[in-house]
Amino acid sequence: MTETTPAAGHPAPLVDRSAKPRSVSRLIFLALVMIGASVTFFLFKDKLNNDLMLGVLGVLAVVGIFFLVSTVIGFVTIMPKTTTDPLARAFIDTHPEGTLVTDEKGRVIYANQAYGRITGTTSASDVQSIEAILSRHRDSAEAVYRLTNAMRDGEAGQEEFRMTHALNDSQDTGSGAYWYRLRGRPVSDGDGEGASRLMAWQLADISQERTEQEMVFKELQNAINYLDHAPVGFFSAGRDGGIVYLNATLADWLGIDLTAFAPGKLMLRDLVAGAGMALVDSVQAEPGLNSTAQLDLDLLKSNGQSFPVRLVHRVTATRDGSPGESRTIVISRDDGVSGARDVANAEMRFTRFFNNTPMAIASVDSRGKILRTNGPFLQMFNGLVSRDDMERGALFEKVLREDDRKLFADALGHAADKQGDIAPIDSRRADDEERHFRLYVNAVIEHSEEAPEETAIIYAVETTEQKALEAQMAQTQKMNAVGTLAGGIAHDFNNVLTAILLSADHLLMSLRPADSSFADLIEIKRNANRAAVLVRQLLAFSRKQTMRPTVLSMTDVIGDLRMLVDRLTGTNVKLDLEFGRDLWLVKTDLGQFEQVLINLAVNARDAMPEGGTITVRTRNVEADEVESLNHRGMELGDYVLIEVADQGTGIAPDVLEKIFEPFFTTKDVGKGTGLGLSMVYGIIKQSGGYIYPDSELGKGTTFRIYLPRYVEDEAEKAAAAAEVEAAANRSAAEGEAAPAAKPASDGPEDLTGGSSVVLLVEDEEAVRRGGKRMLEARGYEVHEAGTGVEALEVLAELEGKVDIVVSDVVMPEMDGPTLLTELRKDYPDMKFIFVSGYAEDAFAKNLPADAKFGFLAKPFSLKQLATAVREMLDA
Repeated sequence: MTETTPAAGHPAPLVDRSAKPRSVSRLIFLALVMIGASVTFFLFKDKLNNDLMLGVLGVLAVVGIFFLVSTVIGFVTIMPKTTTDPLARAFIDTHPEGTLVTDEKGRVIYANQAYGRITGTTSASDVQSIEAILSRHRDSAEAVYRLTNAMRDGEAGQEEFRMTHALNDSQDTGSGAYWYRLRGRPVSDGDGEGASRLMAWQLADISQERTEQEMVFKELQNAINYLDHAPVGFFSAGRDGGIVYLNATLADWLGIDLTAFAPGKLMLRDLVAGAGMALVDSVQAEPGLNSTAQLDLDLLKSNGQSFPVRLVHRVTATRDGSPGESRTIVISRDDGVSGARDVANAEMRFTRFFNNTPMAIASVDSRGKILRTNGPFLQMFNGLVSRDDMERGALFEKVLREDDRKLFADALGHAADKQGDIAPIDSRRADDEERHFRLYVNAVIEHSEEAPEETAIIYAVETTEQKALEAQMAQTQKMNAVGTLAGGIAHDFNNVLTAILLSADHLLMSLRPADSSFADLIEIKRNANRAAVLVRQLLAFSRKQTMRPTVLSMTDVIGDLRMLVDRLTGTNVKLDLEFGRDLWLVKTDLGQFEQVLINLAVNARDAMPEGGTITVRTRNVEADEVESLNHRGMELGDYVLIEVADQGTGIAPDVLEKIFEPFFTTKDVGKGTGLGLSMVYGIIKQSGGYIYPDSELGKGTTFRIYLPRYVEDEAEKAAAAAEVEAAANRSAAEGEAAPAAKPASDGPEDLTGGSSVVLLVEDEEAVRRGGKRMLEARGYEVHEAGTGVEALEVLAELEGKVDIVVSDVVMPEMDGPTLLTELRKDYPDMKFIFVSGYAEDAFAKNLPADAKFGFLAKPFSLKQLATAVREMLDA
């Protein structure tokens, strides 16, 4: 084995056993054998008698002579020339990092001079492997172990470790901190099956590098410390307004815990009090440039208190002009000062109050040029006036509609004349008809040195909410007035219809179908019933119709109505249902809500003469979403939403305001009464819900119905359990007693009165007279009274010998509910029937909880009256 001669110009490696050919021994042995055979042949050819042996020795002699001659002339070489790249060898030999190559058994194959310098090795015989040197040190043993395992798995790796002593004792300065970087990767020393795996190591002393890093880090820490404890606050915000950094001074002022601070979580708008954010947003930069402004405003402490400051606010803009990051210095103005700075502080306090008042303020000159504004002004008229516009001489009239500019010019003229009583101006934003505000123009009597050209101070108060409330109040009052009127008309009309129906029934009893007047009476009764339908629609609008609310699932209700709605809408209109998942329950009258859906579907069909799709959607709406919807008059809570949308012609805005008013219709004469949507409105309102239309001409209309989510309370649970228990007891009792069943009969129901005594209380004489006659015709003994007071007198005369009282609800002197309350004092078991055109709920809430009574809605026929009396007597 020989060592490779080092290339000229660079130091020799400490150890290099990598250039020894493996077949040298074999070649030498073969050459010696051949030469020996040649010598033997020439020396002993005369003594060898075996021809075969002589032939073999002769051949070997010739080959040996040929090998010697070829070696001399260079045709055959015993040692192959090295194939090592001198450039690569020069690079690795002179590399500043220590390089070591070992075989799989850890034997050193190669080590450069840098490896010896780092490890303190000076001779090739002293070179040790990485494992041998570093594994005995606790600081580096784990790193070597991890790298060795990785290399055996065919992977490369890197580790950095700190040692208390230098690997080279001559380099140990006693500082106690030496850092090393160790890299390792497996390599192969050739190709094919005979190649073996080697391990290449690189060891570097990075103590100086770490020292420089620590110094830089320490300087950075000092800079941060200086910034954190500077006498002024500082913060930086990202493009979205999130605070990415604030110093300890500002955090202390605002009471923010820096240990809990997370960059980007706290927003700039959360720190600025009042409308000061409008001032901050007003600082804009040109694309690719910076803009800096001084702002006097208040910041918010974590406890909600205001903190007066002056901001030196600098913003950047990206090349496309969108807002970039910002850097802001915060100067506290909360410290008290005295002496020469009193005037300056007074000005600062005024600026602070000026910018934080909830009223928008602007000063203008005689031409209406805006000289100065506060934050609320920029916030109110955002998009119309900016700081840049004011610097270019923007006029105040820019924020006003064209129609209101003449009024403002007159008010400004009065201010120029120093007039003190200038009428306020109600106006709307120039770009938004829905935003209302009121302007107060005050003349500037004494001019300041800073703004000698000031003519008027203008105060602007937004009145959008006030206007909306006024409109809503006016609409509510109108609807309530119309509802009261409709209810009153319905009540009186019900009495008339009741008298007509009872009289028609009485005449029909005395006529045969073949009589000429029979058909006329039937027509009278049919039209009276049609009129009764109109009355019920009026009562629905006034929310006084009779309702029987039950707990319903809108999925089931709408699904059951699908076939009926399909037939009503026709073949050229498609019905599309989209049901929400896990829909909550609601409580409403099933029949009346079905009428709501049918009315809306028919209206949607009429709005699409060329055909289209009616979409009915349902879903749950939680209270948080209700708050975000911002529907006026809608209470917060959980609701079930039912949407009925069409693709029709839409509804004009002026018409949309009137669609729920009774008798308002856009249909041709004879095609509608104008009570359909009025009834829908009343039913939804009486169910505790809300309905909101949304329409756009040419794009269709959507009605959104919100019904309150039904949640069973404890009282309802107890009542339901009691009802179940009572039903079970009744079933058990019936099973034990097994009374004889009432014989079945195919004949007419027995509605006769027998010997029963009825007290009929009704203030409408025609109704009372008709009812008395009808009941007497059924065999009842009937006594009548016109008021509740009169009814009590009749009862006293009869000594209470009355089986049942049939009373109207609305009567002079004493109404029906009061009459029942008085009767219960002396006759607690008296049977009672209320007769009214209003809903049962309208008066039942004023009765005792244990009161028992029947109810008959007006208008009614003779059979309905007789049936109600008979059922109540038999109960």
